[in-house]
Amino acid sequence: MSYKFKARLRSEWVLENPSGNELALSEVLRLLAAIDATGHIAGACKACGLSYRHAWGVVRNAEKEFGAALIDTSRRQGSRVTAFGQHLLWANRRVDARLMPTLESMASELQEELDRLYPASQPRLRLHASHGFAVEGLMQLANGLDISPVELRYRTAIEALASLDRSECDLAGFQVPLGEFEQPILERYRQWLKPDRHVLIHLAVRNTGMIVKPENPKHIESVADLVNDDVRFVNRQIGSSTRYLVELMLQELNIDTSKVQGFDTSEFTHMAIAAHIASGMADVGIGVETAAWRCGLTFIPLVHERYFFAVHRDSLDTPQMQRLLNLMNGEQYQAYVSELVGYDAACMGQVQTLTSAFGEQGVQALTGRAGAL
Repeated sequence: MSYKFKARLRSEWVLENPSGNELALSEVLRLLAAIDATGHIAGACKACGLSYRHAWGVVRNAEKEFGAALIDTSRRQGSRVTAFGQHLLWANRRVDARLMPTLESMASELQEELDRLYPASQPRLRLHASHGFAVEGLMQLANGLDISPVELRYRTAIEALASLDRSECDLAGFQVPLGEFEQPILERYRQWLKPDRHVLIHLAVRNTGMIVKPENPKHIESVADLVNDDVRFVNRQIGSSTRYLVELMLQELNIDTSKVQGFDTSEFTHMAIAAHIASGMADVGIGVETAAWRCGLTFIPLVHERYFFAVHRDSLDTPQMQRLLNLMNGEQYQAYVSELVGYDAACMGQVQTLTSAFGEQGVQALTGRAGAL
């Protein structure tokens, strides 16, 4: 069947004063973001579909509630968002980035419940994966076309592979760094990734590294600088592969994680890491280059990571999986990922055995023995 609707969940700020009156900030924040992007109120009004008079009313009402100016305006220089307004924007971006995986997963669950009300609903591919820009784009494209829908749950790589092992999903997303950290990361996946049961769909190669403030004011050059007294770090959540990669890098340098200020401060997405830094709450975090670029931050590369979907061998020939593979190999999605800063889509959509992907040594790391399939 063709879907007439799609379930979506969004976060919204609401200010409540002591008398119980509420002010929804969604329109205020949307307008401030447009002013920040266009440099003047007229352009922001056009972008937001608001009248000039209404926009000024929105801004002035919010300024009254906050007791602070949100924009500065001059005839020659147009309008700019004040420091107070910028803090609001970055706080909103940080909240959106933090909540987005949870809300999208919940929306996917709600969509599944709604679909069950229709007897003619199509079977859905179930994807469990950590958040990434290529995954996000694939979901948007797959569910925007008239193909079998994809149900998404955001999970860590370990959680996703465990779900695949229990047949709770059809595709499990995970990443593996190229180079010296590939073997220990593969060993971490040993319990769930089986050469005789699984094959891989190659998604992309992405640049992962340190995200720092513009022009790198703390002169951070390597992971060793995370122990500097004036450096505040923001980490990924417990269980994530990125957090484990950081632990491996620190271990290689004989640095105890307790020496890193902020090691136990965590965010759930690359964009949340970048927004955390851009809003001044930390000086450095680990994430993909795309997030740094989108937030206007400086990126210091550390590793290239290959991102894969693991699937059961016997599921490759199903119509739903073949349609997804055709989508991944199509021009539209290839172009989308190729335009992501720090992503390489050269091998996208290729189906690989674990041996062809990681070699005999990699398979040995997964199985603990030589001569595996």
